[in-house]
Amino acid sequence: MSPRTPGADLPDHPDWLWRNPEPKRSYDVVIVGGGGHGLATAHYLARNHGITNVAVLEKGWLAGGNMARNTTIIRSNYLWDESAGIYEHALKLWEGLAEELDYPILFSQRGVLNLAHSLQDVRDSVRRVEANRLNGVDAEWLDADGVKEVCPIVNISPDVRYPVLGATYQPRAGIAKHDYVAWGLARSADAAGIDIIQNCEVTGLDVVGGRVVGVQTNLGPIAAGKVALCSAGHTSVLAAMAGIELPLQSHPLQALVSELLEPVHPTVVMSNAVHVYVSQAHKGELVMGAGIDAYNSYTQRGAFHIIEEQMSAALELFPVFARAHVLRTWGGIVDTSPDASPIIGLTPVDNLYLNCGWGTGGFKATPGVGWVYAHTIANDTPHALNAPFSLDRFTTGALVDEHGAAAVAH
Repeated sequence: MSPRTPGADLPDHPDWLWRNPEPKRSYDVVIVGGGGHGLATAHYLARNHGITNVAVLEKGWLAGGNMARNTTIIRSNYLWDESAGIYEHALKLWEGLAEELDYPILFSQRGVLNLAHSLQDVRDSVRRVEANRLNGVDAEWLDADGVKEVCPIVNISPDVRYPVLGATYQPRAGIAKHDYVAWGLARSADAAGIDIIQNCEVTGLDVVGGRVVGVQTNLGPIAAGKVALCSAGHTSVLAAMAGIELPLQSHPLQALVSELLEPVHPTVVMSNAVHVYVSQAHKGELVMGAGIDAYNSYTQRGAFHIIEEQMSAALELFPVFARAHVLRTWGGIVDTSPDASPIIGLTPVDNLYLNCGWGTGGFKATPGVGWVYAHTIANDTPHALNAPFSLDRFTTGALVDEHGAAAVAH
């Protein structure tokens, strides 16, 4: 069975989409982390480079980490050239990904609004719009009435704590169905002969003479020509096994969904001042998120006050939601770097590669980072798009400072 249309009926647990093989004792490439980035890397290793003697190791169930716990927002309207480059590359891949995978991912280009609530917000937002246009990224500045036209349910009254003065708008942005993305990538990688190994936790990295030669797992040792790390909040723990101390901190990030509602919210709305972002999923639930919890943690659980503040912000922007009920909340673990940009590339250990530090922006980059990470692994040299995100920028000072440059976290 090969579903081809967004309306195709898919099972809740599509085990038929990929094999569940026993791990071999040796692979050319071992990818540690079976989320979106790991699966996309495997897909492009096979598709772009013909490398198929690959294992994707996932300590839990396939895409059960941040891939299953994010709010699925996709956009490329970042301030700096380096960030716009890699995210715009990803967005262009998103636009053809369903056809490429021959699998529905429900990519809905409904646009994203980043609200401005102060004169400084307005100045920063207009600056970002102009920077986006210079980089070929679609971007517009809308006044409050323009915001209301795009999203009629936003409250633009001046008589609130943080009145809406306008917003940046990226029409090509949107959301996708995260589970379908993971399943489509896994199906493609498996069809190429790549082994996806679930419930396989990496407990050690084997390094000999400054070169990684394999991994230790709960299923036994696995030799590897190359090892690629991409396990989000736990990447720093894995890197430490090879003696590498990464400039990362891991934090909980929470989100929630409401009960199912009739279609009422046509786009994605994000606000940094009141710190909430809201979209409506394909089934009808409102999907909401906020900022990270301030404390460091490896738990997939956050503090209640974050949810409370997030709901207060949502109701200020969307009074129409006042009677909606919260259906469930959850948390993921995000890894944040000092300049709020990812780390993608080589390490001081030969044949060991890093993809980490995405903070709250990992999902939107999925196909783009898979493409450039696969190039880096296959050629042992960075792709032009991820070269600026090397680990050594924290010693050279060539930072890509995205703190606040693209409004709210997601």
